Amino acid sequence: MISTPQEITLSEWETKGPDDCKELRGRFLDQSTAAKAVVATLVDSRLLELTELRSGLEVKAFSHVGRLRIGDMTITVLPKLRGASLLKLLRYAYGFRRLNVISDTPHLIEPCGFEDLLVSQLNAEAQELLSRGLQRSYITRKERLASPRGRIDIQQLALDGATVTATLPCRHFPRIEDTLLNRVLVAGLRLAATLASSITLRRESRRLAALIEEQVSPIALNSTVLAQVERKLNRLTQSYVAAMSIIRLLVEAQGVTLEGEATTSRLPGFLFDMNTFFQTLLSRFLRENLPGYNVLDEKALRGMMRYHPAFNPRQRRSPTPRPDYIISQNKSIRAILDAKYRDLWEKHLPREMLYQLVVYAISHHQRPESTILYPATDLKAKEAKLDVTDPTHGGQIGRVCLRPVNLERMESLVSDLTNEGRRERQSYARRLAFGVV
Repeated sequence: MISTPQEITLSEWETKGPDDCKELRGRFLDQSTAAKAVVATLVDSRLLELTELRSGLEVKAFSHVGRLRIGDMTITVLPKLRGASLLKLLRYAYGFRRLNVISDTPHLIEPCGFEDLLVSQLNAEAQELLSRGLQRSYITRKERLASPRGRIDIQQLALDGATVTATLPCRHFPRIEDTLLNRVLVAGLRLAATLASSITLRRESRRLAALIEEQVSPIALNSTVLAQVERKLNRLTQSYVAAMSIIRLLVEAQGVTLEGEATTSRLPGFLFDMNTFFQTLLSRFLRENLPGYNVLDEKALRGMMRYHPAFNPRQRRSPTPRPDYIISQNKSIRAILDAKYRDLWEKHLPREMLYQLVVYAISHHQRPESTILYPATDLKAKEAKLDVTDPTHGGQIGRVCLRPVNLERMESLVSDLTNEGRRERQSYARRLAFGVV
């Protein structure tokens, strides 16, 4: 029996099985080698979990959203946050400009995947760059010209000896658009055209790429090229920052590098890590709205754990915990925070998260406390505190706080540019960092 193509739609952190989704009833995984490799990558990387039951297939989503194709089945994972709100927070977190994009219309945001938000923003950024004029750079070029340009290469002329030609060796510096940033921009638009689910977005991405690619050379997108782009960005190329950030997100959402492996597995689709977005969003919000404090991202707690010199036979490096944020003032640590994109008001706290935060808490001798910041959709969500006690004497040795973050409120705060909005942002940032004082 040949199974018909099916599309499965679920939300982040949602599980659907044969009992609550008729499309999964009687459906099983494709037994081809390619499909098995994709499923293994998804499970190992904790992107998506697919389990074959007796009555059909069970699909479990985590913190990644997007669209993926496995055999004859398309799985779409939608974010819980409304499309318009998510787009505003994306712009704020990654510094995208407020441009008129197709995704602002409600009819596109909901039925289409998360990738369409990024593709539409990239198209708008590329259109803005074209209207302003693409970046040009001077390059050194040595060639023989009938009409001399730049400087005559005297050294080459002497090496030619008495050779009589109608040209002269010249060294000139043309200003051209064939730069690394423009090459990556074209490659990013071509990639976006393959990821977008909307035919309008695909057509627009191809049109913009065609306008630029006549003047630039093709390039393949990989981690090395993206690292070179990071080094090229400066105040003169500030207008490219947003477009390059989107292209990086699109590339990273296409592939997964497993820990301990040098190769990257390409996935047939797009999966965006909302945990990374949540961490970036909170980082900018705290840095901008905690005056007088220093917010350090992923600062290593060096010296907290060390191998005993006499008992380290493999000469391994000591583990170095890295909390997402350390908030300091006058070189003194005031708070240790970790961002987890998991609604801990509705779902239980996993043991590995708890143990990690306990380690952070006991590392802070002055105030043995650490905090998990998590997104909550329920307006009734309140902070919870978990005391860590000595099992022998019963004395408290640390505390872990579970602090909810209302993303809809944060969206309204970052959109309010008034003085009152600034004061409310600072008040909310202090509450997230230090709790209710």
